[in-house]
Amino acid sequence: MTETVNNKDRMEEQLVIDKQYKLQERSKAVEIIRKAMDLAREEIPKGKVATYIPELGKVDPHQLGIVVNPLKGEKICMGDYDVRFTMQSVCKVIMLIVALEICGRRNVFKRVGMEPSGEAFDSLVELDVNNSKPYNPLINSGGLALCGLLLPELSFQDILRFTRNICSDPEIDLNEAAYDSEMKTCSRNRSIAYLLESKGIITTEVEDTLRFYTKMCSMSATAETLSNLGVVLANDGVCVETGKRFMSSRTARIAKTLMLTCGMYDGSGTFAIKVGIPTKSGVGGGLLSVSDKRAGIGVFGPALDSQGNSIAGCKLLREISNELRLNLFYDPEWNREEEEENELIKKIRESHVI
Repeated sequence: MTETVNNKDRMEEQLVIDKQYKLQERSKAVEIIRKAMDLAREEIPKGKVATYIPELGKVDPHQLGIVVNPLKGEKICMGDYDVRFTMQSVCKVIMLIVALEICGRRNVFKRVGMEPSGEAFDSLVELDVNNSKPYNPLINSGGLALCGLLLPELSFQDILRFTRNICSDPEIDLNEAAYDSEMKTCSRNRSIAYLLESKGIITTEVEDTLRFYTKMCSMSATAETLSNLGVVLANDGVCVETGKRFMSSRTARIAKTLMLTCGMYDGSGTFAIKVGIPTKSGVGGGLLSVSDKRAGIGVFGPALDSQGNSIAGCKLLREISNELRLNLFYDPEWNREEEEENELIKKIRESHVI
């Protein structure tokens, strides 16, 4: 009798897990993404490419691509998913993973905080006036601080090798044109780096640290590349195909949490509420998203909003988040609750109460 009850409990638990984590059937998912792509493209004229880095200003803003890479099942690739672009700030997730694994959590968070900044990604005002260290590792000052920590331990080639492995993309390389362009126009990042040096956060040679940072930002990627990294994070730091562990569970958890709270700069809170998928953006147009235990998602859309995030990419993720059950807080009752709420509002209005 006891065994029967236990088996029943286990069956019910499995049903709950499947209900929570299983994605839509492939054919339905493809249709959902296709419709979302059409809606997202309508946002492109509202955005602009990042002209403050001349090489990025040459990119066609009308491109848009996505790859949804589930833990179980085939990838769904659509649009300009195989077009190469530079990672820019998306690489800060890789910096964070490597720093946590090599230098340890205490050393990392001595130099950077864990809080959203509420400021632009390249702001130095708050760092100078109110804070002794960068608010988090996913803004420019935080990334530079991590580079100062990593530089004595690793070369750029070491980072590049690790990035190729964790992203399952041997074609990742340094985009020399983007690197040269960025180094010629990095006065703001240089100012941040010297400010960090004055606070004792960067103890390596500032120009070497700046070059190291800019090279990582100039690594090439595709939407598929980012989806491969995303699915490793979604699978607790383990490659789904090979079973190789790239990071500890704790590192994966920290990375995903900071992506949710800080990954979209000063738009992180709004994005978390509207989309609910831990995501890191870059001004190259990339979005790395992690739907835990479900899928990794990579998006490319170089037209940016005022906060430096892909304007079409954000719309695309918002459209598919609930329909594909990707939202971190997904609940199958949401759609029904929304319908009931809309019906209630309609009745109240009809009764002239408001």
